[in-house]
Amino acid sequence: MSNPIQITLMRHGRTRADDEMVHEGRYDSPLTDVGRGQVTSRAEQWKRSGVTFDLIVASTLMRAAESARIVGEVLNVPIEYDRDWMERDNGPLAGLPFDVARERYPRPESTNPFQPFVPSTGEGESGWDLMSRGAKALQGVVRRGRPSILVAAHGGILNAAMYCILRVPPGQGGGGVRFAFGDACFVRTSYDPESDLWIIREMSPQSD
Repeated sequence: MSNPIQITLMRHGRTRADDEMVHEGRYDSPLTDVGRGQVTSRAEQWKRSGVTFDLIVASTLMRAAESARIVGEVLNVPIEYDRDWMERDNGPLAGLPFDVARERYPRPESTNPFQPFVPSTGEGESGWDLMSRGAKALQGVVRRGRPSILVAAHGGILNAAMYCILRVPPGQGGGGVRFAFGDACFVRTSYDPESDLWIIREMSPQSD
């Protein structure tokens, strides 16, 4: 490969919404102290290993933006914020307790990737909406042309980016492929623009 771009995709740390047991999505929940510790631990691990980045690209939602700032401070890396890396628009479910959401907006037995996230109200992003935005977000990272970039974002949009990398469509009705991005976990990839070749180099499904 000639001049591959190193792209690392990292999910934010634990958030207040996790402790509240509510749907997150576009609910703008901050990191907890545990979450800050998880991201700090990840950044310090990278520092000890000699890992660094030329740029961090982060979602504008608080939990990802703060995760980016923590890594940026530890590794002395500049940050750019990009709304395309926000979490999936989950419509009226944002901030709702799980049991309330199940009662108020029951999921149909079968769905398809063309339907809104909440079919009964027509709100939220469909599977294809999310994948299209994931492709646009990933394209923006590739076109920045930096040798090594860290993306700090969310499980849903990071899965969409991985679908684009693997050239697989979004699942329907809960099927398909799913990457278990745990708190402060990451996937390290490289991309060669000349050959259009992606390589998955490392996967860390859970934080330390």
